[in-house]
Amino acid sequence: MRFLKLIFNFYINSSIHVGLSCYALVRMTQHMFHIPEDDAVANFAFFGTSVGYNFVKYDALARVQRLQMRKELKMIALFSFFALFLVGYYFCQLQRITQIVAVVFLSITLLYTLPFFPNKKNARNWAGVKIYIVALCWVGVTLALPVLNADISITSDFYLKCLQRFILIFVLVLIFEIIDLAKDDPHLQTVPQQIGVKRTKIVGLLLLVPFYFLEFFKSNFDKNQLIINLFLVIIISFFMLFANEKRSKYYTSFFVESVPIVWWLMVFFF
Repeated sequence: MRFLKLIFNFYINSSIHVGLSCYALVRMTQHMFHIPEDDAVANFAFFGTSVGYNFVKYDALARVQRLQMRKELKMIALFSFFALFLVGYYFCQLQRITQIVAVVFLSITLLYTLPFFPNKKNARNWAGVKIYIVALCWVGVTLALPVLNADISITSDFYLKCLQRFILIFVLVLIFEIIDLAKDDPHLQTVPQQIGVKRTKIVGLLLLVPFYFLEFFKSNFDKNQLIINLFLVIIISFFMLFANEKRSKYYTSFFVESVPIVWWLMVFFF
């Protein structure tokens, strides 16, 4: 039992789970735009997300705090090292325009993590902007990259999906911010810090309304997708309603981050 727990913790702490969530959203984009399965962009998103999140999470430990790395952290570093090679491999298989856009979002990630200017905080600590940067990056990687790589014409459907995807990630990050309220630096000015937990939940629930009804404005209206999205909205609503500071870290790091995977699986099995 202890061994299984170690494996599970490594799965979560090494960002494999969040990488799978990103992978699932790429597959959702390919489904929505009828793109033939493009493994290169999906795998690039998976490995890139895993490496990126590990870099964001453990940069302070390795660069600032200079703590001695535990055995698990060494394994995570080794995994990230090999994953970085795979990121490079799949990056070379992408279209040139996709590579350029991918570099743009990589730059945003670096800006989010590293203080580029002396005596200045990184973007992660800029008051109130964290949630927007995270949502923007996820929209770019999971929606813009697959569409660009498939050389699909940009239509109104694309912009609607961008808005819908942004709302989805924004709401999920709100749940993270509620759970992390006690740990977050007050200077971050997260949404719960600014308006309180109750109002944050109301905002999150209200945002699920346009998320759902934007589906009606698509040119290729899909009734099955409406049913699937309704189930998704119900699942997220429950996560939002029951979120509080006393929840286990697995509430968000596993269950909430599973939402994109569940969304993709519902489409896959429908």
